[in-house]
Amino acid sequence: MIRFILKAVAYLVAFTLLWVVVYRFLNPPTTFLMVRDRVNGVEVKQDWVGLDKMSRHLPRAVIAAEDSGFCSHNGFEIEAIEKALEQNKEGGRLRGGSTISQQTAKNAFLWPGRTVVRKGIEAYFTVLIEFIWGKPRIMEVYLNVAEFGRGVFGVEAASRHYFQKSAKDLTRLEAARLAAILPQPIKRSASAPGRYTKRYANRISSRSKVVANEGLDACLWG
Repeated sequence: MIRFILKAVAYLVAFTLLWVVVYRFLNPPTTFLMVRDRVNGVEVKQDWVGLDKMSRHLPRAVIAAEDSGFCSHNGFEIEAIEKALEQNKEGGRLRGGSTISQQTAKNAFLWPGRTVVRKGIEAYFTVLIEFIWGKPRIMEVYLNVAEFGRGVFGVEAASRHYFQKSAKDLTRLEAARLAAILPQPIKRSASAPGRYTKRYANRISSRSKVVANEGLDACLWG
């Protein structure tokens, strides 16, 4: 029995390693959320665009909004995780403390959820993509599979859906508005933002200047 379990674990590790290596070079064909939308009869829109073919305002906006230490950490922000655990323990609104790397691992390989097992698998995939992919590929995959609305995935589809232009032509404020709807892509709109989303986008736009000026996105550009 022990030999069988060890062999099963070895096969599973080999499969996940191969999966991650394949996605290093080939774009993920679908995600759990895309499958969910298709099953529910929603038309899925996604047009893959390389990191070098999109406005630099986009990665700067998501770094400003979600993970200012993206270029300096190894996939995890310990301080953010500790704060999330403390708030969760105190009965506050559940927070994940997730970095862009963790969100990419979840979006590309897994399903949504906050169980300990699911988060543990997410951490495993996060380590793999940090080691095998590197920061530019992580950011590219994240910006191409993130959900920006019902059936709208990736920055190219989102740019055309909300602003009728390509992702390479977005302004800093437009990129900030896309980043601002990421926490609640179904309820928020980038083209017709509510008062809170508009203020939040303005803050992100200001922070993205800091990201550029301080080189917090330097790991993305060779």
